[in-house]
Amino acid sequence: MKRLFWMCLMLMPALGMTQPLRVGSKQFTESVILAELARGEAQRAGIEVEHRRELGGTAILWSALQHGDIDAYPEYTGTLTQELLKGMAPDAGIDALRARLASMGIGITDSLGFDDNYAIGMREQRAEQLGIRRISDLVAHPQLRLGFSNEFMDRGDGWPGLRQRYGLSSTQVKGLDHALSYRALASGAVDATDLYSTDAEIAYYHLRVLQDDRHYFPRYQAVFLYRLALERQAPAFVTALKRLTGQIDEPAMRRMNAQAKLEGQREADIAARFLGVPVDGHEDGFWQRLLHRTGEHVSLAAASLGLAVLFAIPLGIVAARWRRLGQLVIGLTGILQTVPSLAMFVFMIPLFGIGAWPALAALFLYSLLPIVRNTHAGLLDIPPELRESAAALGLPWRTRLTRVELPLATRSILAGIKTASVINVGTATLAALIGAGGYGQPILTGIRLNDVGLILEGAVPAAVLAMLVQWLFEGIERWLTPRGLRIAARE
Repeated sequence: MKRLFWMCLMLMPALGMTQPLRVGSKQFTESVILAELARGEAQRAGIEVEHRRELGGTAILWSALQHGDIDAYPEYTGTLTQELLKGMAPDAGIDALRARLASMGIGITDSLGFDDNYAIGMREQRAEQLGIRRISDLVAHPQLRLGFSNEFMDRGDGWPGLRQRYGLSSTQVKGLDHALSYRALASGAVDATDLYSTDAEIAYYHLRVLQDDRHYFPRYQAVFLYRLALERQAPAFVTALKRLTGQIDEPAMRRMNAQAKLEGQREADIAARFLGVPVDGHEDGFWQRLLHRTGEHVSLAAASLGLAVLFAIPLGIVAARWRRLGQLVIGLTGILQTVPSLAMFVFMIPLFGIGAWPALAALFLYSLLPIVRNTHAGLLDIPPELRESAAALGLPWRTRLTRVELPLATRSILAGIKTASVINVGTATLAALIGAGGYGQPILTGIRLNDVGLILEGAVPAAVLAMLVQWLFEGIERWLTPRGLRIAARE
């Protein structure tokens, strides 16, 4: 069993994280650009750095840094004081933050030279029509539809505190992805949303930034966080990060965001031009990207499914043989299935870090229920007279199980495996949020950049793979089902 376990894990090329230095970025454009700037500055100093792109929100990056899964990532002082370091004063300076973070084994650079503050924005035409210029003006319009980014909805410096500070009573509040909030605002689906002050879309969509007249939002100075141990282990890398401090002003950052989001330029090229180094014109073609993503996606789905089969079929047998224990097994695997997919991936991070390991664990858990339940149902559906005949022949229970019961339950078991495999292929697209790659990577990037082509680059292959997997297991089912049972089924 152990040998099979490790053989399944060896299917996963993405498991190895051997590169010593890794810079992470959140799932928004500015963070990706800043991480590329860090990578480019380090490479200019002769240091090879891997960029772990678009790993999700603040909690994922913070946890990854604390657990050593990444070595550095761009962050903002307001997020530190309000969200990550409880008890810090909102106006705490970088020196105070440095002292607090040092006790946690984390270092912080000085400001990169700009603030990217939270703000609330509306379409200029709509705001002018209602006479809204300040956040406090929203109080007189409780009918307005507010759409905030999902992270903002629950942050310590987000919607709960904003509602309390300003006495906002709107009941029409919904959460959505930050990349989609601008399109929702422009289309009139929502009336106001949270903004980042350096977002290029503010000018592009002709938005009015409402005055924070009660001074709710703190300053969000852009900085880099890094593992403090790097000051001994890789001092040249820390020096490279510090060379970026004070070098990026707000207009420059807004311009780089526009180049990525509005002009479709590659973040690596934008960073190279800012640093004044040659632009690497090499970019993998479509088929190369597709092959690479397919390898990642198939490895995740196949390894997790293989592990699930090894564990779920025995659990199904146990559930069918001992009825009371079976109810507990079916109930527990059913509970696992009710956990939201993204939450399951995030729950695995403290145990396995980021990357393929937590994705494998989450997909394995999601695969259990269909296989356990179908194995259990297939064994219980065997006609009692067949069981009695096998017992009358004096066959030991193990022989009856392997020679009679499991073959008769083959179709049901394979149906469960087929269901689990299709679920795995679809759910594995979320693995990109924790750095596991696969088809989800172009989908996430396409959503962030409003690039339908990139979204389809991940969505279409995922759908095709799901259909291929279904056809494959249907063929296996026909091949393994005894000929007599196939004839009986047709009749």
